[in-house]
Amino acid sequence: MKGRRPRTPKRAGAMATETVLRTLQESARTKMEISHDEAEKVVRAADMITAAFRAGKKVLIFGNGGSAADAQHIAAEFIGKFAKERDALPAIALNVNTSVITSISNDINYERVFARQIEALASSGDVVVAISTSGRSPSVLEGLKAARAKGASTIGLTGIAGEPMRKCSDICITAPSLKTPRIQEVHITLGHIICELVENELFG
Repeated sequence: MKGRRPRTPKRAGAMATETVLRTLQESARTKMEISHDEAEKVVRAADMITAAFRAGKKVLIFGNGGSAADAQHIAAEFIGKFAKERDALPAIALNVNTSVITSISNDINYERVFARQIEALASSGDVVVAISTSGRSPSVLEGLKAARAKGASTIGLTGIAGEPMRKCSDICITAPSLKTPRIQEVHITLGHIICELVENELFG
C-alpha cells in the first residue's frame, strides 16, 4: 500500500516470533488462572469416572469441531493408555461414526446427533462427558439432557460463557477464558489430567 514501508523478511520473521511467544504466554496464563474450586471439580470428575470404571461402566464423550477432536483424543487415552501399561478402559467418542452422525443429521435433526446415540448406548451408572467451548451448543445440551434421562452421570467442559451447560451437568469445569483457542487448550490439558488421575487410582 502507498505510504507503508514493506516488511523485510527479517522484520516479518521477528514479528511472527513475537506472536508465537505472546500466544504461548497467554495460553500458559489461562491455564494458571484455573481456580482452586475448578481444580477440585477436576478431581471430582476423575473420581466419578474412576468409580464408573470400577463398576464395569463406560464413559461416553462428545463435542463439535475442535471439541470433537478432544473427545476422541480423551477416549483414545482411556482405551489405549495414558502413561501406564495397563488394561483397556471402556470409552466411546460419539462423534467418530460418520454413518450414524450423517443419518441422524439427515433423517432426524443435527440437534439430536448426540442425544440419539446416548439413548442407544448409555445406561445408569455410565459417565457422559460433554465438551463445548461456548457451553451453548444445542446438540451438546440435548446430549446432556438425554444422559440425565438415562441415569448417567454428567461432566461438562466449557468456557466462561457456558452457563447453559452448567445447568445441565452434575460437574461442570470452566476454562477461564472467552477465547475459543484458549478454552480448547485448557480442555485438552484438563482431559490429560483427568486421565492421569484415573489411571493412577486404578492402576497405581
